[in-house]
Amino acid sequence: MSVSAHEEKAKLVQGIADKFSASKSTIATDYRGLNVAELTELRKQLREAGIEYRVLKNTMSRRALEQLGISGFDEYLTGPTALAFGQEDPVAPAKILNDFSKRHKALELKGGIVEGRVVDGAEVVNLAGLPSREGLLSMLLSVLQAPMRNLAYAVKQVSEQKSE
Repeated sequence: MSVSAHEEKAKLVQGIADKFSASKSTIATDYRGLNVAELTELRKQLREAGIEYRVLKNTMSRRALEQLGISGFDEYLTGPTALAFGQEDPVAPAKILNDFSKRHKALELKGGIVEGRVVDGAEVVNLAGLPSREGLLSMLLSVLQAPMRNLAYAVKQVSEQKSE
């Protein structure tokens, strides 16, 4: 018993919708002008960060977004488009793609979906400038530790003065 073409497409659309749902950020890129070696290098960098980079049919991606009720992203699904799906850190795909696009001008950041919000290419570049989640947490931790450190220093100074 064979599966109809319609059922195959429905499964494919559902698979793409699942990728969009599972991603904290999805970045759309235009990769025209990159050679095979450059694309391989980019895919390797993304894979090492746990980011999936796929070329999907724009119509299938549109249907998946429609199924999820996400609007405003269609304008980025024109021409040759590759999507970077980041499940862990919402900033990581933007950082890697932005750094790569600085060295390889052919890669264009079209736009993205970051934690459910559709953003344009300029916002993706701004997002790339933010520290990673771990970086933000370490900054927060150092801010929280500063008052304790200052208190310990003051207590030590008072203790030394009294012992003199």
